[in-house]
Amino acid sequence: MSKELARPRGRPRGFDEREALEKAVRVFWTKGYDAVTIDDLVAGMGVVRPSLYAIFGDKATLFMRCLEAYAEHLGAGASKALLGPPRVSDGIRDFLSHIVESATTDDSPRGCLVGCVAPAVDDPKVRDFLARANARAVALVEQRLRRGVDAGELPRDFATAMRARQVVDLSRGLVIRARVGASRAELLRDAKDAAALVLEPKGAQPRGKRTPHTPGARQYETKSRS
Repeated sequence: MSKELARPRGRPRGFDEREALEKAVRVFWTKGYDAVTIDDLVAGMGVVRPSLYAIFGDKATLFMRCLEAYAEHLGAGASKALLGPPRVSDGIRDFLSHIVESATTDDSPRGCLVGCVAPAVDDPKVRDFLARANARAVALVEQRLRRGVDAGELPRDFATAMRARQVVDLSRGLVIRARVGASRAELLRDAKDAAALVLEPKGAQPRGKRTPHTPGARQYETKSRS
């Protein structure tokens, strides 16, 4: 994540900046930004106070570093899940599933630093970061949906921009549910169903529902009466 830099004053020999940021992420994620003190960070990161200030600056600056590092890591995995599969339906499903799996790992707090902790921070820099992160996520999903349109998997009039926003909103909802205790299995099932639903063409009947105006309905009614 970080390039080799000259060791600034206050940096201990053998100091691993990546590892320290990962530990800081865990502290902020567990306690929430407002509740975290410098003493919490010193204890959680395994550094002395002068080193923390010399390397990362104050609490607000460190939190921004944590957000950037966390979002970079999460975004790389989400992009691979979204853009890797050849079919758009698999890409959207895998994207939402990746979000669920990241939010329900056994070795970290549930939820998401960006989705659950950062929105509560009253800081213009954090709000700007979240707005830019959201815009990047929507643009990435829209790019994948447009590929689906170009490949003939989705109709030409498919509302890619609107559906991309819906996919990102769905991902946030899944993260929040993970934070409050929903199981991974339940969330993965819902992610799969949500991916199918968001790709339904406008005006299409919900899956599993049949009316006299849908293919197969007449045959279904005949069997029901016999």
